[in-house]
Amino acid sequence: MKKRLTLVVTLITLISLLVAACGGSNNNTNTGGSNKPADGGSKEKVKLTIWHNFAGDDLRAQAVRGLIDEYKKNNPNVELDAQAIPVDGYRQRLSTVAAGNEMPDVFFVYAGSQSQEFFDAGLLQPITPLEEKYPEWKGNFMEGAFDRFTFEPNQIYSAPIALSATSFLYYNKDLFEQYNVKVPTTWTELMAAVKTFNDNKITPIALGNKAPWVAQSTIIGSLADRVTGTDWFLKAVKGEASFQDQVFVDALGKFKELVDNKAFQDGANSIDNTQAEQYFIQGNAAMMISGAWTLTNLAASATEEQVAPIEVTTIPAIEGGAGKAGTISGGPGAGFALSKNTTGAAKDAALELIYAISGPDGQKKIAESNSMIMYNMDLEQSNVSPLYLKAFNVVKEATITPVYDAYLSAEAAESINNGLQEIMMGGKPEDVAKKLQDAQTRSTQ
Repeated sequence: MKKRLTLVVTLITLISLLVAACGGSNNNTNTGGSNKPADGGSKEKVKLTIWHNFAGDDLRAQAVRGLIDEYKKNNPNVELDAQAIPVDGYRQRLSTVAAGNEMPDVFFVYAGSQSQEFFDAGLLQPITPLEEKYPEWKGNFMEGAFDRFTFEPNQIYSAPIALSATSFLYYNKDLFEQYNVKVPTTWTELMAAVKTFNDNKITPIALGNKAPWVAQSTIIGSLADRVTGTDWFLKAVKGEASFQDQVFVDALGKFKELVDNKAFQDGANSIDNTQAEQYFIQGNAAMMISGAWTLTNLAASATEEQVAPIEVTTIPAIEGGAGKAGTISGGPGAGFALSKNTTGAAKDAALELIYAISGPDGQKKIAESNSMIMYNMDLEQSNVSPLYLKAFNVVKEATITPVYDAYLSAEAAESINNGLQEIMMGGKPEDVAKKLQDAQTRSTQ
């Protein structure tokens, strides 16, 4: 087990012993509940806590909060404490309570390294009873939906409520036509487009990297995959290749090429993703590389006239690279997990809360918020925006490649996030590659 996780587990054990010595107990431990979750579990009065990061005004956030409110209304026996925590502070808040073994009963968790670390630290329990109770529900998920939430055979620990497609290339077709620019399918064509738009005082690519995960999640995953190929990245994660290999330094060099050629607007490290979306939709930038979340954000904040010229594709191929063209970084999105400490009637109620959000009705409402899901269903075109349908058609044709922070350790993910900001401020790819390799090595020893 990683050194960091060992420390977490040790701390949890010490705290647990201290609580036991003082006669403490988990408020959510109930002994009279049925083993079969139904309609919120046992009708015994229970208390539940749920944490999530759907604190914004976008349609998906409204949809998820609405599902939680509906569960609360339908289950008067459950005293539900729901906390909506802003996205930028959510990971840190969850890590803080994890260190003290004070997890909420139900909490939103990212697929990949974050949920794996919580499992390794003994903080999760399976939601497999839902699979057993609702087999048709599990059968309707797309292939691979549970891959990053399965940590032991025949047990699932969450169900994704999103398809995490993170690297769409959104572009304003009116600006491309106005300046006679070809929609780029190769790196050479992309750099030519960057030059033309700069010459005409149009920002080529909108980027809001104040929260430094943005450039990593939206750009470097797909860009680097086109240079290194997916197999190389998966080997590097396992220590069978090094992030200091020249092929990865070259990939970072492509990102630096964008920076050096002023592909992004001035001050991109000081504005957030929402501001960048508005900058793009107002016609100040010709392109934006962003995830599926932009679909729901624009559906809530942009006018029909602003959205009308927006088209969606994948980022261009890189000549001579080992990766495939036409891919999108992504995978199973986040879902809701169940705390190991939640038992009895509270556990029954918590499982039904997770189903209320990730079951068929919940998936439909989330999809109708113009959010990508990994659940098979027929959607009326009138219930989603034309831009959503364009993006969905791109996804159906694309191969999904890894998002870096879903596979790297938390420390390594933070390293690459900060490293891309460094490159944007003049840093060297070689230095960023070394810091990333050192961080991944420390976390996997």
